[in-house]
Amino acid sequence: MASSPAHDALSRKIETRDARAGIIGLGYVGLPLAMAIARCGFAVTGFDIDPRKIVSLDARRSYIDAVADAELSVEIDAGRFTATTDFGGLAACDVIVICVPTPLTKHRDPDLSFVEATSRSIAAHLRAGQLVVLESTTYPGTTDDVVKVILEKTGLKSGTDFFIGFSPEREDPGNRHFNTATIPKVVAGDGAEALALMKSFYGAAVKTVVPVSSNATAEAVKLTENIFRSVNIALVNELKTVYAAMGIDVWEVIDAAKTKPFGYMPFYPGPGLGGHCIPIDPFYLTWKSREYELPTRFIELAGEINSAMPRYVVGKLAESLDIRAGKALSRSRVLVLGLAYKKNVADIRESPSLRLIEIIEERGGKADYHDPFVAEIPTTREYQALKGRQSVELTREALGGYDAVLIATDHDQVDYDLLAASASLIIDTRNIFGRRGLSADHIIKA
Repeated sequence: MASSPAHDALSRKIETRDARAGIIGLGYVGLPLAMAIARCGFAVTGFDIDPRKIVSLDARRSYIDAVADAELSVEIDAGRFTATTDFGGLAACDVIVICVPTPLTKHRDPDLSFVEATSRSIAAHLRAGQLVVLESTTYPGTTDDVVKVILEKTGLKSGTDFFIGFSPEREDPGNRHFNTATIPKVVAGDGAEALALMKSFYGAAVKTVVPVSSNATAEAVKLTENIFRSVNIALVNELKTVYAAMGIDVWEVIDAAKTKPFGYMPFYPGPGLGGHCIPIDPFYLTWKSREYELPTRFIELAGEINSAMPRYVVGKLAESLDIRAGKALSRSRVLVLGLAYKKNVADIRESPSLRLIEIIEERGGKADYHDPFVAEIPTTREYQALKGRQSVELTREALGGYDAVLIATDHDQVDYDLLAASASLIIDTRNIFGRRGLSADHIIKA
């Protein structure tokens, strides 16, 4: 079957790097992607509704750890990257990639308001010969049943006038071994021509492209990856509570179990789940499964276990204060070490540290935090009461003023020797001292 003129024209533009790419959403996913696409020769326009981001980018200051200021400057100086809040520029883009948030409502239903609003913005400027890609994590069917439907209300038809595809983002903030260009990229399209364009476009920017048969399949790939992690982390979190009751160190168990060269993959417990994917994505499938009257008990149970971990940890904190210091949590000052959801990044999205602070103060305690990457707590939807709190300095004198230190995030840029020597009680949820070969009566694994 002969390909359409729209496909052929866009295909030639992509092959010759004459296509202009538009990236909507310049956050942890969109900005690194924009740099990867610009780096391989495409002109890229970044779009965001936050004018502060545009000001920062115009000043060649990156707010994303994965993008260095120098890298940003190179692409701007070469004329390959510009950023704007003016979505009118979408009309000039040949490939448009949507990288906007897909959070959950308070009832754990998908919130597609950002995707829908962005799709309407694209529709206002849609023309023949464009490829529109969704990268935001969502339930199977979103690309075809939501984005495509909104775009086709213009009268243009997918597969004939324009093309649409899905490629799940796989960013891992703080990972020094993989970046946007080296992480294999799953791609799918609405029809063979759309898939061919997806392979050509992403193949120019990343080393390995993995095509799948449909947009829904690609959407399911992303959910499967994060459900896998969520369920396994829930398993070790539950094992931690059981083994602790038995007087068994779950960290020692995992270290020994992972010596088996087959049939086992180590996952590690913690104070809860954080980040933009694992605490949220599994519930997109849970929500969609209701349409088919199918339960997702395993996924929901994992979510319940992981969500309960902050309260479990604060319980261990309160117990340790009572037994070792003879002091109630309600009369105690606690320093939470680490506000980011994972080590060596500044990302606090869905961080369990925020919930830990909230629970400590619900129980009458006073909580401060120290984080070398997060100087001040920004506005968050769930924890507005914590906005503006600032990281305290980690000194011997400061540590002496706290009844306990709760390690929630094991950043490398922390003086753990100072901590061990100066804190009267340490609750270690990351086994940082165990990994350093240090044990003491005042260090409690939790």
